[in-house]
Amino acid sequence: MSLSHRAGRLAARIEAGTPAHRDRAVDGLRAVALLAVPLGHWMLGGFALGDDGALRNASPLSSFGFFAPASWVLQMLGIFFLVGGYASVLSYRRRTGSTAGWLRQRAARLGRPVVGVTAVWAALVPLLYALGVPATTVRTGTTLVVQPLWFVGVYVVVTALTPLCARAARRWGGWSGAPLLGSVALVDLLRYGPYAEAVPGWLGVLNVLPGWLFAYQLGAAWGEGRLTRLHARVLLLGGGALFATLLLAFDYPLSMVGVPGEARTNSHPPSLLVLALAAAQSGAALLLRERIGRLLARPALWAPVVVVNLSAMTILCWHQTAMLAAAVPASYVGEVAGLTTAPDTLGWIAARLAWLPVFTALLVLVGRYARGFEPPWRAGTRAATARRALAGLLAAGFAAFALGWT
Repeated sequence: MSLSHRAGRLAARIEAGTPAHRDRAVDGLRAVALLAVPLGHWMLGGFALGDDGALRNASPLSSFGFFAPASWVLQMLGIFFLVGGYASVLSYRRRTGSTAGWLRQRAARLGRPVVGVTAVWAALVPLLYALGVPATTVRTGTTLVVQPLWFVGVYVVVTALTPLCARAARRWGGWSGAPLLGSVALVDLLRYGPYAEAVPGWLGVLNVLPGWLFAYQLGAAWGEGRLTRLHARVLLLGGGALFATLLLAFDYPLSMVGVPGEARTNSHPPSLLVLALAAAQSGAALLLRERIGRLLARPALWAPVVVVNLSAMTILCWHQTAMLAAAVPASYVGEVAGLTTAPDTLGWIAARLAWLPVFTALLVLVGRYARGFEPPWRAGTRAATARRALAGLLAAGFAAFALGWT
């Protein structure tokens, strides 16, 4: 049986198993936002091979300022939080048990894959040392693995706020995100305004919760049926205008991700520019919803969306490992274009694009086994309980080790 025939049969099975009421546009938006995470990390992050044979993190954004607009497209966390808020409100409304039970279930679904990847890396680190991998390379690897996992913690916190978000959405509708926008704007004014020198450096931390909750609150309003096409147009046009104003008049950094050596960053913690982009992206998503839904009515397009959504946490947790699986062995060969060479030439961009299919294939291979961490843990024997406890200890140990490096 040919590969295309098997793919067609899989698409047909997925199509037959999809409920008629399934909102395909929401799943499609989530899939696009998910895939932007590995693509962004693979294209906006690179390595430099030192004279000691060790890999160090490097970024093409340090050399190519014109590359920064790519981060406007690849930074799609606003879309992810938007559809997350929408889905959470619907799930919360359909719950059959208590709010605490609902939250535990959703937190466990997010936490299991995180425990899995950190436990595996806890066992992998001493093995890498034993094989003679340079300590700096190990440090680089652990930093990259931990880097995307901050998102899970933030997402659990905003998920816990779903009941409040739903209540705010029912009361204030599409304007329920305005106080969050105002809060971030105020903190940014203090951080970057005329009296910035008198403001403590930790003040930016106050932006973490409202900054990421903003798009989630919009999603909650969407789930409550309180976002209209007028709201969508306001979000798109207003968010775009604010985005342009912050860049042109207030000297916000061009890149949506951190650039080595730069004093200011937009994402950690989120600045007002992140919310402006999230607003514009959310408005566009809402306006395109029906068109996306019609497009995904085609089984051949719908099937990959389902596969990506079913592997969401595996993609998030393991995509950096897939890139390292190519880069670490290559470091023993020497400078390999687009992989272990510094990202400071246009040739690196072309070579890195050529490596993307390899990273994808490695992620699929790793994911084949890593997806075992996603299903619910069943109550079992003492041995199974002991294995889970060991995994938790390994995960905690790796987190302490990695955070000690970062």
